[in-house]
Amino acid sequence: MRVELFEIGGYTLRSYGVIVALAVLLGMGVALYLARGTSFHKHIPNMTLYVLVGAIIGARIWHVFFFQWPYYSKNLSQIVEIWNGGISIQGALIGGIITAAVFAKIKQIPFWELADTLAPAIILGQAIGRIACFLNGDAFGSPTNSGFGIVYPAGTQAFAQYGAVPLWPAEIWEGQWDFIVFAFLITVKHKNLPKGVLFLIYNILYAIGRFSLEFLRGDSPRYSLNWTAGQWTSMTVIMISFVIMLYLFMKHKGKSKLEN
Repeated sequence: MRVELFEIGGYTLRSYGVIVALAVLLGMGVALYLARGTSFHKHIPNMTLYVLVGAIIGARIWHVFFFQWPYYSKNLSQIVEIWNGGISIQGALIGGIITAAVFAKIKQIPFWELADTLAPAIILGQAIGRIACFLNGDAFGSPTNSGFGIVYPAGTQAFAQYGAVPLWPAEIWEGQWDFIVFAFLITVKHKNLPKGVLFLIYNILYAIGRFSLEFLRGDSPRYSLNWTAGQWTSMTVIMISFVIMLYLFMKHKGKSKLEN
């Protein structure tokens, strides 16, 4: 586990940035592969640039206002200091999805079909991105109060908060869950599902895993019901996704009856 890989000419290369860049590139590569032969393929490189900007903005907003507002409310000048760290993957997803929807609207691309195509690539990027969190020592778990767990080294956020005590490997298990979701989406993507349902399945499965593992997290404040902001976000995503999925199934069923 290394927060900093090496230094060249006074510039420090951090493991977090390297792995995140790798996650983006591999995610885009998988997206291009899945979109081959479709009208979406040519748009993916340009769309990725816009989605990255939207994701960064969403990630910072979510981190500041939903995850760490008690701190930033007393340090308002630090809200824009994203270079000092502090982003949320859930905020990144929301910001990225909104940006992709706007892009699809402008380019007159069917959003739900696009979302279904990209869903496996998105969750793969998330899975790899959790490796970055592990190497950086953030998104860490709470103490296990046993001999089991990860002991983070000095220089990480986890060590600064808990010291040399074993912590639940929450971010590692989340990354493993993301790989399982990726495999499942690849398996069922050729099923005859209403447009948009595969994307909503991705949202629900990821949110279920995130909600469950948040009980082990030790880096987030807790609010009503002793839930973290990540759990409240996950539950909201699950409920909204189920409602939209029900609507899409009903719409698909009604369309099928008309065709028959």
